[in-house]
Amino acid sequence: MNSDLEIAQSVTPKPIAEIAEVIGLKQSELELYGTHVAKIKLDVLKRTQRRRMGHYIDVTAITPTPLGEGKTVTTVGLALGLNRIGKKAVCTLRQPSLGPVFGIKGGAAGGGFSQVIPMEEFNLHLTGDFHAVSAANNLLAAFIDNHIQKGNKLNIDPFTVSWKRVVDVNDRSLRKIVTGLGNRRADGIPRETGFDITAASEVMAILALATDLHDLRERLGHIVVGMNMDGKPVTAEDLQCAGAMAVLLKDAVKPNLMQTLEGTACIVHAGPFANIAHGNSSILADMIALKLADYVVTESGFGADMGFEKFCDIKCRMSGLKPDAVVLVVTVRALKAHSALFKVVAGRPLDKGLTQENIPALRKGSANMLKHIENIGYFGLPVVVAVNRFPTDTEAEIELVRTIALEAGAAAAEVSDVYAKGGAGGEALAEAVVKAASKKNTFDFFYPVNFSIKEKIEFIAHKLYGAGEVYYEPLAERQIKVLTENELHKLPICMAKTHLSLSHDPNLKGRPHGFRMPVREVRASIGAGFLSVLCGEIRTLPGLPSVPGGTKVDIDKDGRVVGLF
Repeated sequence: MNSDLEIAQSVTPKPIAEIAEVIGLKQSELELYGTHVAKIKLDVLKRTQRRRMGHYIDVTAITPTPLGEGKTVTTVGLALGLNRIGKKAVCTLRQPSLGPVFGIKGGAAGGGFSQVIPMEEFNLHLTGDFHAVSAANNLLAAFIDNHIQKGNKLNIDPFTVSWKRVVDVNDRSLRKIVTGLGNRRADGIPRETGFDITAASEVMAILALATDLHDLRERLGHIVVGMNMDGKPVTAEDLQCAGAMAVLLKDAVKPNLMQTLEGTACIVHAGPFANIAHGNSSILADMIALKLADYVVTESGFGADMGFEKFCDIKCRMSGLKPDAVVLVVTVRALKAHSALFKVVAGRPLDKGLTQENIPALRKGSANMLKHIENIGYFGLPVVVAVNRFPTDTEAEIELVRTIALEAGAAAAEVSDVYAKGGAGGEALAEAVVKAASKKNTFDFFYPVNFSIKEKIEFIAHKLYGAGEVYYEPLAERQIKVLTENELHKLPICMAKTHLSLSHDPNLKGRPHGFRMPVREVRASIGAGFLSVLCGEIRTLPGLPSVPGGTKVDIDKDGRVVGLF
């Protein structure tokens, strides 16, 4: 079988104006970026405001291996399958970060015959939204240091400045730095700080959670950058920077229209990383899609303990949108890995036990799937299990997964063969999703926001993750105290932890329970409207592996991109 990039390049994309017309977008509502990509003007929401919304489907997964389990493949393939059975469907995806593109995971356009194209544009700069986020974020960082050096009228305590600069590549050397070295008068005041990856910026979260340009502008003003000497918050509005940030983002706030290999619509907007951010595409992308389509299939990052929980407790809480069903992506490979009998290491050959039939390991590892089904049930939503088929899966293994899922209360369990067959391999899954979404559900949030910060953290840790004790490092204790004293505690929680385990420890596979969970930091993302809680060794700027994926990326003799995966 050809590589993902070769398959993507073998198809000539349709003019994006044709894709727009099929889903009911007018030419005047598009801003073309070449022939195959366009931005969607927000005016479309006014024109379609009286239309009934389509069904809202979220795709999540079990706890993945470092290789990923085909969640984007399934999201795209499900939308393809829905279109093939006569439903008007659109998928909404996050834009990939250059970090994983040139790091371990590679791109995020799907794969095989279930992809978004042009794949190169999707995985690289697209329309420049990430660069706009980086520029806005770093402008605020520059304003902070400049204000402190030029007299500090706001009386900012430099030791409390929490706002970091960002970069959209994996670069561990920038995690902790000192700025302002040199001539104090000419080069600024020395201060310890660091970098995050762009997708972890609060500006990215605001872009994803804003409901229009004016909401974006207001949220930017609420960003808290640190405290003054009296212990009160200092904001981007106080620094008179929020307006300029909004100007840098005025085009980035518009979602991007692309297409799949089969010529159906896909709306791409905002950034990834559900392990360190909220890990969902934008509210605006979903709102537009829901007015244009019968079914909108969106994707939440990593497992149901990560992006799906944040989809419900952060994104849906802010948008007011209510999901109709959830698809849980499962692979036989990942379930075997959750038996803790095998290791999956990116860049190394798979253990033979993962590619040969092994019923005992599969049965043991299925505890992870059972916990995710249980967790989705807490939100009152029906779950359809999608077994993303690999060539090495046996019929006995697939049937065992289906049986276990159905016995655990899944509404359905279907094989997804979209990687090899495109939409044709997703028709059975599409039929199951339509049936599940047609029934009333009892969707609700997992916790009330008026709980204390510790109550919210511990409710998630105990009930969703299976933790025993939760303990707080001194910095986290101080931050919780300051946030509570300033009445900034009544917000949803955005947990940052490893995506490779239900716990904070990537080595704890399957369904761990009773572990001791450390909380290292609690950061205020007031503009975004949540509190970020950093657990264990999670880092908000990843590093590159020993052999970065970018080593394979190049330009061939004809000027085409090669090596993206």
